[in-house]
Amino acid sequence: MSTETDIHETDVDETDVEQTDVDETDAEAPAAEGALVERLEREGDIAADYLEELLDIGDLDGDLDMDVEADRAAVSIVGADLAQLVGQDGKVLEALQELTRLAVYRETGERSRLMLDISGFRADKRSRLTKLGEDTAAQVKESGRSVSLDAMSPFERKIVHDAVAAAGLRSESEGVEPRRYVVVLPAD
Repeated sequence: MSTETDIHETDVDETDVEQTDVDETDAEAPAAEGALVERLEREGDIAADYLEELLDIGDLDGDLDMDVEADRAAVSIVGADLAQLVGQDGKVLEALQELTRLAVYRETGERSRLMLDISGFRADKRSRLTKLGEDTAAQVKESGRSVSLDAMSPFERKIVHDAVAAAGLRSESEGVEPRRYVVVLPAD
């Protein structure tokens, strides 16, 4: 009998239910974002520990900087002469990034999209590729004809695609890895 009384006493209006659902969703969003940032910071810490050991083994001087950028952990090594850790055209840097991602995976059990930069190599490359994308977009706007660029890595193509999109044009990747390249297309 008390159950019937409880049911009758709690008349619930549909708008109350909807409002509650919205409030709960709004409260969950910051919590989920906070959990993501916490997970990415942990990835950065694991990566920094791994890289610090690597620098010690190689008897190399370098300072580590950790950050969270665009929903991924980012670790930078800056120091005196770290060119050997970058290698020709960033090949050693790419290998070190993959090893660092594996170290994070070993600790967390989750695949990492961590980005590693050494002596500002990636930051400089991002700047050059953004300028290439902007300049190519301007050339395509002026000529009205598409332009194909040289083969690039997925990281490099993404930067160019973003710069072209920001300039109001579109671009596509064509070809087969490792010879995939960006084609910048005129506006429709």
